[in-house]
Amino acid sequence: MSQGPADAGVAVVAHYQATAGHGDQVAALLGRHTAATRAEPGCREFVALRGTADPDSFTLYERYESRGALESHLASAHYAAIAVAQIRPLLADRTVEFCEIIPEDCGVAEEAG
Repeated sequence: MSQGPADAGVAVVAHYQATAGHGDQVAALLGRHTAATRAEPGCREFVALRGTADPDSFTLYERYESRGALESHLASAHYAAIAVAQIRPLLADRTVEFCEIIPEDCGVAEEAG
């Protein structure tokens, strides 16, 4: 069964650039944050990636079952205690993009020819 736009969920892609030399500390905190986030009922997926060329660079891919589940995550105690209070002060840069998930069958016809 394919998912429609209403039940496809919401995704977040975040890019973190740790202050030079703080990559190991950010990675350790992200490990704790990842475990806590994956335990949330509305979390479908949470993956923290560390750059191989730049060990102070991180990408997070998060997927939630709904906008409400994302909002619950952002209001959680572990988000405030780990992501906001401990990780953000170690970052030189942070960008966050909120995305809609494209369902497998989004109703777009293939072009002929």
